[in-house]
Amino acid sequence: MIDNGNDWKSDRVGSALRGENPTVVRRLESGFAVIGDVQFLPGYAILLTDQPGVQRLSDLPRPRRLAYLEDLDRLGEAVERACRAADPAFRRVNLEILGNTDPMLHAHVWPRYDWEPADLVRLPVWLYPHDRWTDPAHALTPAHDPIRAAIGAELDALR
Repeated sequence: MIDNGNDWKSDRVGSALRGENPTVVRRLESGFAVIGDVQFLPGYAILLTDQPGVQRLSDLPRPRRLAYLEDLDRLGEAVERACRAADPAFRRVNLEILGNTDPMLHAHVWPRYDWEPADLVRLPVWLYPHDRWTDPAHALTPAHDPIRAAIGAELDALR
C-alpha cells in the first residue's frame, strides 16, 4: 500500500491533488484526511489543506477556514470512533494545528491511550522520545490497513 519512494513526501498537498499520495484516506470538503507516516499511537491522522501554498489557517478566506475546521472536527470524531472500537484503552484525541516544521496548513489528530507510558500520557505527543518518530517499527505499513479502513468508514458514516 505505501509506496517505498518518497517523491510524494516532498509535496504532500500536490501529490494528494494528483492522486499520488498513498496516505490519503478520504477527500474531504477542504482537504485530505491522511493516515500518519508514524503510528506509535495507532490511528494518528492528519488533515491536509487542498490549497497549495496555504501555510496558516488565517490564509484561507473565512468560508474555507470554517470548512477546514468542520473537516477537522469530522476527522477527529472518526479517529475517536475507530480507535475506541479497536482498542479498549483508547482515552481521547488531541487536535493540533502547529505548522512549525512543515510549511503547509495541516492539523494533527492524535489518539491517546491508557497504555502510554505514565510519564508521557499527559504530555504533548511531541515530547515522545526521538526513536518513536524514527524507528521503522513505528512506520506506517500494511499492518495499519484495518485502522485506516475503520477511519475511512467512520468518515463516510459522519458525512
